[in-house]
Amino acid sequence: MESIAHIRRNDKKIQTVEQHLLEVKNLAESYGKEAKVSHITGLAGLLHDLGKFTQEFSTYIKTASENPDNPPKRGSVDHSTAGGMFLYELLHKKDSSRNEKILAELVGNAIISHHGFLKDFNNPSLESKYLERVSKEGKREVYSKYDEFSGYFYEKVMDEESFSNYVNKALVELSEYISQSEPTTLRTSLYYLTTFIFSALVDADRTNTRHFEDEINEQKISNHELFQLYETKLNDHLIELQKSPKSKSEINKLRMEMSNQCEKCSENESGIYSLSIPTGGGKTLASLRYALKHALKHNKERIIYVIPYTSIIDQNAKLVKEILDDDINIIEHHTNVDFGPQTENELSEELDEILVNKTEKIRLATDNWDAPIIFTTMVQYLNAFYAKGNRYTRRLHNLTNAVIIFDEVQKVPSKCLSLFTESVNFLDKMGNSSVLLCTATQPSLETIKRKIHVKNEIVENLPDVVKAFKRTEIIDKVKDGKMSREDLKFFVGNIMDMNQSLLIILNTKRVAKELYAELDTSNVGATVYHLSTSMCAKHRMDVLEKVRNDLDDGKKVICVSTQLIEAGVDVSFECVIRSLAGIDSIAQAAGRCNRNGEKKIGNVYIIDYGDEKLGNLSEIEKGQKVTRQKLIDLANEQGENKVDLLSPEVIKLYFEKYYNEIESLLDYPLQIVGGNMNTTMVNVLLGCPFMNEYISKSKENRSKVTLLQAAHSYAAEQFFVIDQNTKSIIVPYDKVGEEIIADLNRPYGIEKLSVLLKKAQQYTVNVYENDFKKLSESKALRYLYDGSIYTIVPSAYSKFYGIDLDNSSLVDIIQF
Repeated sequence: MESIAHIRRNDKKIQTVEQHLLEVKNLAESYGKEAKVSHITGLAGLLHDLGKFTQEFSTYIKTASENPDNPPKRGSVDHSTAGGMFLYELLHKKDSSRNEKILAELVGNAIISHHGFLKDFNNPSLESKYLERVSKEGKREVYSKYDEFSGYFYEKVMDEESFSNYVNKALVELSEYISQSEPTTLRTSLYYLTTFIFSALVDADRTNTRHFEDEINEQKISNHELFQLYETKLNDHLIELQKSPKSKSEINKLRMEMSNQCEKCSENESGIYSLSIPTGGGKTLASLRYALKHALKHNKERIIYVIPYTSIIDQNAKLVKEILDDDINIIEHHTNVDFGPQTENELSEELDEILVNKTEKIRLATDNWDAPIIFTTMVQYLNAFYAKGNRYTRRLHNLTNAVIIFDEVQKVPSKCLSLFTESVNFLDKMGNSSVLLCTATQPSLETIKRKIHVKNEIVENLPDVVKAFKRTEIIDKVKDGKMSREDLKFFVGNIMDMNQSLLIILNTKRVAKELYAELDTSNVGATVYHLSTSMCAKHRMDVLEKVRNDLDDGKKVICVSTQLIEAGVDVSFECVIRSLAGIDSIAQAAGRCNRNGEKKIGNVYIIDYGDEKLGNLSEIEKGQKVTRQKLIDLANEQGENKVDLLSPEVIKLYFEKYYNEIESLLDYPLQIVGGNMNTTMVNVLLGCPFMNEYISKSKENRSKVTLLQAAHSYAAEQFFVIDQNTKSIIVPYDKVGEEIIADLNRPYGIEKLSVLLKKAQQYTVNVYENDFKKLSESKALRYLYDGSIYTIVPSAYSKFYGIDLDNSSLVDIIQF
C-alpha cells in the first residue's frame, strides 16, 4: 500500500498519511495547550485520518487525482470512522475505567465528525449516531480493515508502547479537567470539552491541508511583540489627546479617569470583570487600554471584541486600526459572506480535500480567528459554540487564552442568555481567558439561574460617576398616548425650530424608511439622512461621515435610523427622539445626545409610535412593557425619592424584572418534533433528557449506552441566534464594491480568495429568507463562484435605502 493523505493539484506531490497525522497532531497539541488538554486534542489529530491507511483509500485518491473530471464517487471510501472505532475498541471495553470511556467518546466523536458535524450521543429518536459509527456492528465494512489500518499506524506513526504512553497522558489531562468541575456541572464541562476538541481538530486539519496544497511555510509574527508596539502607539495617542484644549472639559477629564481605572485593573488576575462606563465615557479606548496591558502581563494570545451590531464594528475597528496604525493584523468578521446552504456533499463525512469544489474552497478560506485583534459579532461568537457547521466551530479554540471584550453585553438575545453565560464561564474557568462585560446598562446576570461569576466592577463609585456623566434629560411623551406619523412630523418641526440637529430612532426598518422618505420631501429646513442595516457597512460609514461633517459645520441635520446607531456610534445630536423600547435601548439612544457636553443638558423624548408593527420582535415588546411601568412608577415619585430612569439602581431593577418576565425563554425553548415533549437547548446539550428512555430501550445491551449524552447535531440544527436564517449578499456600492464583485468572477487560490472575502465584508448585507426570495423573483439576484456567492444588479441597490426590495432604484440612477 502506498501511503497517501493528499496529492497536490499543481505538481502531484504526495503528502503521506504519517506526515499528515503527525503534523496535525502537533498543531492540535498547540491549540489545546492553554486549556491544559494538549494530549487530548493531539490524540484527535493523531488518529483523525487513520482510515487512509488502507489499500482501498490509496487506490481511491490516486484515481481521483488522475481523473479530476471524472473522479470516483465522493464518500465511496470511509476514512474518518477508523480513528474513532480504534479508540472505542481500545478504551470502551467492559472493564475500562470511566475516564477511558469518556476519553474514547470525547475524542472519537471529534474524529468521526471532522468532515461534518459532531454526532449525537443520544437524541429524541433515542438513537446514538456516535455508536452507529464507532461500533463494529454499525460499521462492519470499516471494522473488516481494522487490522490493516491499526497495523500501519503502529508501524509508520507510533509504536504501541509510545501510543499507550500518549493515551495515558491524555487520561491524566482528562482527570485533572474533571476534577475542576463540580459534580452537578460535569455534563456541562464535558460538552464544552467535546466541542473544543472538535474545534482544535478541524482547524488543525484544515490548516495543515491548506499549507500543503498552497505550499505555505507560515512564519507567524509574535503577538506579544505586536501588543507591545500597539500599547506604545495607544499611549502616544492618549498623550496627544491630553495636549488638546478639549481635554480640559469635564467630560474628557472623566473619560481619562475611566481609562486610568482600566489600566489599573489590567494588572489583576485573569477572570470576568464588568466595565460599566456610562454612555459616551470612552469605553472603546479604555477597554483597549485594559486589553493590551492585560494581554502583555498575562501572555494572552489575542484580543477579541464581540459586538452586537455590525455598525459598531465598522466604527470601532476603523478607530482602532487608525490609532494602532495596522489594518493587516486587525480583522473584522461581522458576517460570513454566506455561500449558500451547505449541500449534502459539503456535509458529507468524506469531504476529501483532493475533490474540493469552488464552494468548499471558499469554506476552507473562511477566517478561523487566528489574528492578534479581532472584531466580530455576538452571532458569530455564539455560532462558534452552538451552530451547525464546522466552519463555525473551527474558530472556537482561538477564544481560549484571550482577552474577550463583550461590548453592549445587554444585547445578548434573551433565548441565548443561558448558553452565553455557560460559554463565558467555560472560557474563564477552563479556557484561561479574561472577559470584560462592557456596557453603560449592565444586565443583572448574577440574578439568573445560570449566572456569570463576575470578579469585580472596574469603575469605582459607579453611582457618583453616572451622575457626573449626566448630560441629558429623559422626557416622557408616552403618557400622552400614541403618536401617528403626522403627529411625529409636526413634533419634529417644533423641535427643529429650537435645535440644529435631531436624531430619530425607530424600532423597525420599514417605519424608519417611510418617515425618512416623508421628511426628505417635506420643508423641514434641514438635510435629512437615513441609516439602516439594508445598507452595507461601507455605505453606513459614508453616511455617518457626512452626518458628522454637517454637525461639525453647524448645519441643520435630521437623521432617521433604526437602533443600529444606538450602541457605540460616536456621534452627538442636540436632541433625540426614541420610540419606546427597553431602558437599555433608551440609555444607548441618550448616548447620542449632547455626547460631548456641548450644552448643559440635551433632551431625549420617549414616544409611543403608533405606526410600528413589531410582529416577531417580542423582546422589544417585553422591554416596552417593563419600561412603560417604570415610567409610571417614576412619575409617581416625589422629592428626594425621585430617581433618574437611567440610574444604576433603576437599570438593575429593570433587568431583574425583564429577566423574570422572560425566564421561560432564557434556556432556548425547544419543541421536540413529532413528540409531545417540551425541553430546552440547554437541557439537550448540557443535560440528559433522553437518557432514561434510551437505557430502557437498550437494557439488553447496557454496554451500548454512552456516558456522554449531548445531542450535538440535533441541537445545532435547531440553533439560530436570530429566528430566521439570513443570506449574505455582496452589493455593488461604490467602485470598490463593483471591483470586488468583478474579481469574484475570476478563479483564485484559497489565499487570494480569503483576502477578497475579508474585503467583501464591508460590502455585504444580510437579508432574511423572504426578502431573498423577493430579490430572486424580481430578477435582481446574480450568482458568483459557481452560484456559491450572491450579489445583486446595481438597480436593486439604492443610495438612500441600501437594498431595495422593490427594485425601484433604477429611477434614482436615471435622475442622477
